[in-house]
Amino acid sequence: MQEFVIVGGGQCGARAALALRDHGFAGRITLIGEERHLPYERPPLSKEHLMSSEGIEPPFIVSSAVLAERSIEMMTGDTAVILERESRSVELASGRRVAYDKLLLATGSSPRRLPSLEGMEHVFYLRTHDDAQRLSQRLVPGGHLAIIGAGFIGLELAAAARQRGLEVTVIEAQPRILMRAVPEAIASRVHALHESHGVRILCGTSAGRIAAHAAGITLSLNEGEVLDATTLVVGIGAEPRCELAQQAGLSVENGIAVNAALQTSDPAIYAAGDCCSFPYGDKRIRLEAWRNAQDQGAHASANMLGAEKPYEIIPWFWSDQYDFSLQIAGLANEATSTITRQIDEEAVILFHLADDHRILAASGWGRGNRIARDIKVAEMLIAQRARPAPDALSSAAVSLKSLLSRS
Repeated sequence: MQEFVIVGGGQCGARAALALRDHGFAGRITLIGEERHLPYERPPLSKEHLMSSEGIEPPFIVSSAVLAERSIEMMTGDTAVILERESRSVELASGRRVAYDKLLLATGSSPRRLPSLEGMEHVFYLRTHDDAQRLSQRLVPGGHLAIIGAGFIGLELAAAARQRGLEVTVIEAQPRILMRAVPEAIASRVHALHESHGVRILCGTSAGRIAAHAAGITLSLNEGEVLDATTLVVGIGAEPRCELAQQAGLSVENGIAVNAALQTSDPAIYAAGDCCSFPYGDKRIRLEAWRNAQDQGAHASANMLGAEKPYEIIPWFWSDQYDFSLQIAGLANEATSTITRQIDEEAVILFHLADDHRILAASGWGRGNRIARDIKVAEMLIAQRARPAPDALSSAAVSLKSLLSRS
């Protein structure tokens, strides 16, 4: 009987394990997770789960009953520490050794940390359900939450904290918020929304000396201001979990390097999700996104069974803040022009084009699900390498679906 092992008990690993059974794999599946919980969804941790100080169960992806029904062995609270490629086995922190015929590394990512703050009271990072539970208990009305980093996590957290009655200050070293992932035209709208809800955002600002005291944290900012907060959250990005791959001598390049089939430099080992970098067009990218983790987990499972299909799904990101949603399809890094499609007073989509007018990406912002349908169609246009007329893209009177190729 073949034995497949998945290291990583998050979204990616769990979806891969379930997909193996869906694809008809009848061998043994072992899923290894270092957290004490069964696999759960992470996006709610910076949103709904911070809205209550009461204990909330993680949003589980799969139950013990389903794991048993599908004959998936789940090891929780244990960490893979040694990968032996010659013997095809993984040694765990508990001392247990698990053999494999095929291995999937879905080790995810971990928050980028500030070494000077290690062990300091009142300082938090947000990655796990337990992190969210501890932080939620600190979000007491009347408190002051300081956040270092104006990325998705920091801003989602800011929105949740304001809705719970805290004063919130966001400190961002870059000239504007969401510098890495979101175009300025939309980032400015996000910035304005937060300020309208009372969030203070300090861009181009860094914290020098940070000190803890009995009631909280004091931050000395580079502009001379001394900021006093009850709680500090650091949200300055994430780093891929590559320790196991590096120890085993696998190729690592901004994550565990895989080919188009999500296969590492060892043919018996695959990688997927936040931990891996993969080919996209003529470059190599790494995505920290919910849907990428889900899609790559399922895709890797099919290729472990011999499908050998390239992963060609268009990148997609989303973030909910207050009652607005931000969605981005594709990557706009190499765009040379932008066309704006104003849907209504609050909702807008930007189409990012290459030199040949091909759509590379689309960025949308609007209340509720106002932009969801158009972003979904934009994904299809990107996949088709479409080059619609600029007037058609900019006019909300023209249905985006009408621009899709029928061939």
